[in-house]
Amino acid sequence: MPPLPDPHAISVLLLTGVALFLFTKDRIPLETTGLSVMLLLVVGFYLFPYKNIRPSDFFINFGNEALVTICALLIVGRGLETTGALQPLASAMARYWMETPKMALLVTLIIGAVLSAFLNNTPIVVMLLPVLVACSLRARRPPSEVLMPMGLATLIGGMATTIGTSTNLLVVGIAADLGQRRFEMFDFTLPVAIAGGFGLLYLWLIAPRLTPRRRPPMSDTSPRLFNAVLYINEDSFPVGKTLSEVLAKTENRMRVDRIQRTESLFLAKLPSVKLQSGDRLYVRDTSERLKEFESTLGATLFNDNPGEASEPVTDEAPLDTEGQQLAEVVITRGSQLHHRSLDSSHFSTRFRLMPMAIHRARTDRDLAGDLGAVRLRAGDVLLVQGAKEAIQELRESGSMLVLDATTNLPHTARAPLALAIMALVVFFAGTSLMPISVAALCGVAAMLLTGCLSWKDAGESLNIPVVMIIVASLCLGFAMLETGGAEYIARLFVVATSSLPVPMVLSGLILLMTILTNVVSNNAAAVIGTPVAISVAAQLDVPAEPFILAVIFGANMSFATPIGYQTNLLIMSAGGYKFSDFIRVGVPLTVVMWLAFSFILPMFYDLG
Repeated sequence: MPPLPDPHAISVLLLTGVALFLFTKDRIPLETTGLSVMLLLVVGFYLFPYKNIRPSDFFINFGNEALVTICALLIVGRGLETTGALQPLASAMARYWMETPKMALLVTLIIGAVLSAFLNNTPIVVMLLPVLVACSLRARRPPSEVLMPMGLATLIGGMATTIGTSTNLLVVGIAADLGQRRFEMFDFTLPVAIAGGFGLLYLWLIAPRLTPRRRPPMSDTSPRLFNAVLYINEDSFPVGKTLSEVLAKTENRMRVDRIQRTESLFLAKLPSVKLQSGDRLYVRDTSERLKEFESTLGATLFNDNPGEASEPVTDEAPLDTEGQQLAEVVITRGSQLHHRSLDSSHFSTRFRLMPMAIHRARTDRDLAGDLGAVRLRAGDVLLVQGAKEAIQELRESGSMLVLDATTNLPHTARAPLALAIMALVVFFAGTSLMPISVAALCGVAAMLLTGCLSWKDAGESLNIPVVMIIVASLCLGFAMLETGGAEYIARLFVVATSSLPVPMVLSGLILLMTILTNVVSNNAAAVIGTPVAISVAAQLDVPAEPFILAVIFGANMSFATPIGYQTNLLIMSAGGYKFSDFIRVGVPLTVVMWLAFSFILPMFYDLG
């Protein structure tokens, strides 16, 4: 066994373990954990100095080239999203799905994987989700058969280039900072294409058979809200009563939008206002409650449909929801509702939509009670009802994922321009005419100058939790390397695998990173694993490149848990999956990819 490192290294290793544990806790915001880790490192090394490490050394990570590149690519990707540049592809896929669903699944998997090699896979999943959900429902097939294979295919594709995921960029940047050769964009595309081919075949032929037939949350069983009018008759309870007394009669469950006395006179909704015969109360609620209020108050219920002849609501003339639309909204990390309640965010007022139910996938049940006070988490699905225009505005804002495909995604005349800018970024980075960071920043400038993106959109595309977890991980990786903690872990790993040949040591490192990335953030696992991988290679006296790639590939295999990657949460919500479904489908895919890389990497680098 190697000797224990000094107290500073032990402290950093303990802090790393605590950080990895906290990153798995959804109730603790990622940015809170990230800031806490950085604060402890800065204050700790200020109070207890260590060799040449200065507290200010940790601040440099905010300017790390990999972080700048990631932020720039997020902004450029947002330009494609806001201009609807990928809408023609989505429309073509929708037609293909209706004609030949089996081949359409294969094409979808390939397209998702290829696009993810050049774009962040989150906007790709956001684009494909409404298309696949709508096509599946129209074909009377459960969306759960296709959504998980599609999401996992984008994770496979993201491994293929240096810009495919933020994980790739981080590992490549850190390895270069540690004196290793900087990988070019397509340096490891071939091994990923070979291993990914086996993975895509599994997702096409086997995974749909393993996915349970889940029903999307709240589909076809959700309550509907109706706009209606309660007409106060001469013998109705409200005559001569105050509004507060009338509401108390309904146990304060009735919501009155406005009170009309004559054709042109509307009364203020004051608790003390007295109601008269002939008054009209404009209300909104479920059909069961509206009929209950009609009976309790002795009033007559009418539909609120301006311009139509008024007739009481009966079995022959039921309530209707003309002009209204239902939509399901997924709460994602970084959205305006993440870790906030509907009341505190003024959701109804801001978006002109009425929340009706909240589905929490990880508890497999809908939340009841006071919906406005529920603190929303990533992965929650919010059912809302409102005018088609209001739902369309919410979708086009890009602030939340709307799982509703009744209208088209946004499309503007600048879409071809946005595609051209992204193609140029890939071209300059792929041909090494520019560093990836420079090409991405030029892409941001081009998006802004051409009007494909506004400054507001650019700001909203930067995800604070992602930035903080990357910075915190970089700080931990730096501290582990400088204090000798990374070398100690490498020695332990080498001792544990000392009797194994180098290819099996490499395979073990891939498996270790794979297990870690399905428990914690893939960026955190990759940043901490990179210096360890380089140390292992040095102690084995073999090239470091295959071990660096082992970290990249292992850290990207977030297949087996919904918390492994943010798109897994989106897929979980949209398909109505359970945690166990990801294990059932993701574990075999992990084994397939792990075995493939375990054979391919030693062959590519001639590790005997």
